[in-house]
Amino acid sequence: MGPLEGIKVVEFAGIGPGPFCCMLLSDMGADVVRIDRTEPADLGTPTEPKFNLLSRGRRSIALDLKKPEDIKIAKALVEKADALVEGFRPGVMERLGLGPDECLKVNPRLVYGRMTGWGQEGPLASAAGHDINYISLVGALHAIGQKNGPPVPPLNLVGDFGGGALYLAFGLVCGLLEAKKSGNGQVVDAAMVDGAASLITSVFGATASGAWVNARGSNFVDGGAHFYGVYETKDGKYISIASIETRFYNELLERLDLKDAIATKQRDRAGWDVAKQKLVALFKTKTRDEWCEVLEGTDVCFAPVLDVKEAMQHPHNRARGTFIEVAGIPQPGPAPRFSRTKPVVSRPPSRPGEHTDDVLSSWGVSR
Repeated sequence: MGPLEGIKVVEFAGIGPGPFCCMLLSDMGADVVRIDRTEPADLGTPTEPKFNLLSRGRRSIALDLKKPEDIKIAKALVEKADALVEGFRPGVMERLGLGPDECLKVNPRLVYGRMTGWGQEGPLASAAGHDINYISLVGALHAIGQKNGPPVPPLNLVGDFGGGALYLAFGLVCGLLEAKKSGNGQVVDAAMVDGAASLITSVFGATASGAWVNARGSNFVDGGAHFYGVYETKDGKYISIASIETRFYNELLERLDLKDAIATKQRDRAGWDVAKQKLVALFKTKTRDEWCEVLEGTDVCFAPVLDVKEAMQHPHNRARGTFIEVAGIPQPGPAPRFSRTKPVVSRPPSRPGEHTDDVLSSWGVSR
């Protein structure tokens, strides 16, 4: 059932990165129990639970955390858990009597995961915010966008999911490994500003060396280079190329018969704009599928730009089983993969409180 089988996690229902982190843990085999509110909350999720794929794989128990008796039940679950995940503003869990100090008293080996945007302390710690705000503050958003254009939000992948959920999941697993040695739990403070900053570590190195130009669309991997970017095709669709290495770049020019037309040295920024215009014109002479016939599977480093429905039908994704279907809903499968302890999606998203009695019974908690 996955490499985390046997690990018990208590999740306090939230939005975005918290649920995604717990989906990852559940996909890897952890027994994650989500504590939902007894009254519907604005969690920014679809109306029907079955479409809230970030909640897949977990059982749900509904508690009113304003009632002392339900707080006792929550603490009883915490006592049985290996890890806890919460994504409230700093101080909320403490006011509920479920902060780290209280929970570590009842379970000294607990790894207490905290997911916030700004972190547990600092001038902005108590302010509201979302993905785009966090990645703005650390320099990530500034670097994304076309030359002479405004910054472009990269969905909520860099802050919520990359800088938030993945770093929290990594932190929790690190904490669990350490607790196995020491017998002591600890708090994991996962802030999206910290994670998003960590994700662009290479940009800081390139800036310090002078290799990174502090302007959008002017560098190797931000669309500035003619050999790394997205191009429109004859049918109004798009392809992507990433011929960074010299041998891949040479193959690109050979396959496109452009060795004489593009005489500029690959690393010479002065010639990038002219070279890009030549590629713009060339790629518009064929459809996306026609370019796939010429370039897909070669060392040019090429891929068609697919929408989510097209992605599910691509032969490579189908061969790998990248996308699966759970309860009639197509969705990405668990990642990464393991040779022996293979992860699976154990159940579709649950309704709030759907498994209250089942959870209390299986975890040995009495009302």
